[in-house]
Amino acid sequence: MKITTARKISQIFFVILFLWFCVTTVMGDKWWQLRGWPVNWIIQLDPLVGLGTLLATGTLYAGLLWGLLTIVLTIVLGRFFCGWVCPFGAIHQFMGFCGKYKKPLKNKISVNRYSQWQSLKYFLLFFFLAAAFMDFFEILVPENPLIAGSLQIGLLDPIPLLYRSINLALLPLLDGSVVHLSSSVRFYDGAWVIGIIFIAAITLNFLRPRFYCRYICPLGALFGILSRFSIFRIGKNKPDCINCEICEKNCEGACSPTSRIRINECVLCMNCIKDCCHNMMSYRMYPSEAGETVSPDMTRRGLVLTLASGALIPPMFKLSGATSLNWQAGLVRPPGSIIEGEFLKRCIKCGQCMRICPTNVIHPTGLETGFEALWTPSLNFRVGTSGCQHNCIACGNICPTAAIRPITLEERMGTGSYESQGPIRIGMAFVDHGRCLPWAMDLPCIVCQENCPVSPKAIFTREIFQTVRDHNGIQIRMLENNIAETTSKTLEMDRFATGDYFLKVSDMPDLSPLLITGNTENRIEFISSDILDEELYFGNRADILILLQQPYVDPEKCIGCGICQHECPVKGKRAIRITAENESRNRKHSFLLSR
Repeated sequence: MKITTARKISQIFFVILFLWFCVTTVMGDKWWQLRGWPVNWIIQLDPLVGLGTLLATGTLYAGLLWGLLTIVLTIVLGRFFCGWVCPFGAIHQFMGFCGKYKKPLKNKISVNRYSQWQSLKYFLLFFFLAAAFMDFFEILVPENPLIAGSLQIGLLDPIPLLYRSINLALLPLLDGSVVHLSSSVRFYDGAWVIGIIFIAAITLNFLRPRFYCRYICPLGALFGILSRFSIFRIGKNKPDCINCEICEKNCEGACSPTSRIRINECVLCMNCIKDCCHNMMSYRMYPSEAGETVSPDMTRRGLVLTLASGALIPPMFKLSGATSLNWQAGLVRPPGSIIEGEFLKRCIKCGQCMRICPTNVIHPTGLETGFEALWTPSLNFRVGTSGCQHNCIACGNICPTAAIRPITLEERMGTGSYESQGPIRIGMAFVDHGRCLPWAMDLPCIVCQENCPVSPKAIFTREIFQTVRDHNGIQIRMLENNIAETTSKTLEMDRFATGDYFLKVSDMPDLSPLLITGNTENRIEFISSDILDEELYFGNRADILILLQQPYVDPEKCIGCGICQHECPVKGKRAIRITAENESRNRKHSFLLSR
C-alpha cells in the first residue's frame, strides 16, 4: 500500500469518526445517540486547548491530558496531526484538490509555493497564548480585576471551530429534513454567522489549497514549532536534485520541498514522495540533504509586538466591567457554570453543550455581551421546546474544559446531601407588569404559574376582581331561576362563559359576585349560593367583573429554569423573563439580603 493511500484512509476515518461524534451528541434512547461515546476525544487530542486552559487557569482538566500524546507523537513523527488526523484539515485538503483538479502543472506548482503570509498563523498563536497567559499577572496583582487572562483560542482553533460549525450550522439544516437526529427542529441564535465563516474558510481553498491551514490555523502553528524537534522528517536523499519541481505539484503545506524544506510547514501529506519520479524524497530520521528551515519566518520585532498586543487587549475587554460591576444580567449561563471570570478562561466555544441540550435552550452568545463572550453558551428561553429542565445535567457532563462543571442530579435539584444548600439557581424570573395579561390588559392568564416545575411553586397568584370596562352599569329587567335578563341586547354571545366572569349588583355591595356560566345578547346565567330576592334586583344596575390572578415570583423558590418565560403566551417580548440575578454561581448577584 502506498503511504499516501494510508494517509487518505486515516483522514477518511477521522472525518467519519468526527461526524459520528457530532451525530451521537444527542440525548435519547436510540443506539446511535449518546451512550458513552467519547464525543470529546478529538477535542482532547488538541494540545492547544489544553495549553490555553493551562495558561489561563493554571490547571489542566484531566481529559485534556490526551493532548500530551499528540505532542509526543509530533516530536517523534512531525506534523502528523495536520496531515493524518485533523478532520478540518482533511476537508480543506479535499476542497483544495477539487479547486486545482485538471489545472496545468505550472499552475499547481505556483499555488503551492511558500508565502511569507504563512507566518501569520504563528502571530495568531502567540497572540492567543499571551492573552491566556495574563492569568499569571492576575495572581501577581490580585487587587486589579483588569489584569486577567482571556481564553480566545476557540475562535480560530480548527477543532472547536469545526465542532461549532457542524453542531450549530450544518447539522440543524439536515436534522428533520434529510435525517431525524433530534426530536424537533434545532434553532441557534446567530448560527448564520458561524455558518458563513465556515463556508468562507472552505471556499478559500479554491484560491490556495489548505488556505486556512497555511495562513490562519493557530494549532498548525503550534505543531510547526514542535516539529522542529521531530525525529522523523521528510527530506532529500541526495543534494544533486534536477529541480524539476514536480514534488511541489501537490504539496499541501507549501513547505518548499524542492529546495531547503521548511519542516515547520510540512504537514506530512507524503505527496512529494509519491510524485518524485527520481526517488529523491523520503521520510527518514536524517535532515534533508538540500538543507532545512526549522523556524517560523517571524521577526523579533513582530513577535514582541504580538506578545504585547495579546497581553494588552484582554484587559481592554474587561474595561466594560462585564465581569464585575457592569455585569450583564440578561446573560444567563447553563446550570453548573462557574463564576463568569473563570468561565471565560475555560470556555473554548465548541458548542458541545448547545448540541446536547435536549430542549435546545442553550445558544451561542452574540456581541451584545461583549467580544470576550462571543459564541459562549447562554440560555435563550424563547427558542426550543421548553426551558432548562430541572432534572437535566447533560451540558455540564459533556463540557470538555469544565467551564460548565459536571454536577449530579442531587446537586442540581438540591436533594439528598445538597438539601441544606438548595437547588442550583441559574437566575430568577421577573414579571413585567406592562406586558402581563392580568396586570396590564385585564385578561385572565395563569400559564406561568401552571408551568412552574418547582414544588412548592415559585410563582404564586393573588386574585382581584376587575370591572369589564365595556360592560359596566348594565340594567337588570328580570331575574328568575338564576337567570338575569337585561333591558338591552348589548352582550356578546357566550363571551362571559369561560368561568372567569362574575355578575355584581352595584347597589348591593354585601352580596358576593355571582359566577357567570353562560350568556346571550340579553340573558346571563349564573351560579349563586345566596338566597336571591327577585324584587331587590328588578331595575338594579350591575357590573360584569373578571377574576384576575396576578402572578408574583418568590425569590426564595425560583431557580431561573425559564419554563415560565418559554410558555408565556405573550409571544414577542415575554411578560415574564429570566435574568441572572440570584444565580448560585456568584453570591454577589444575590437578590436577597439574607444570602
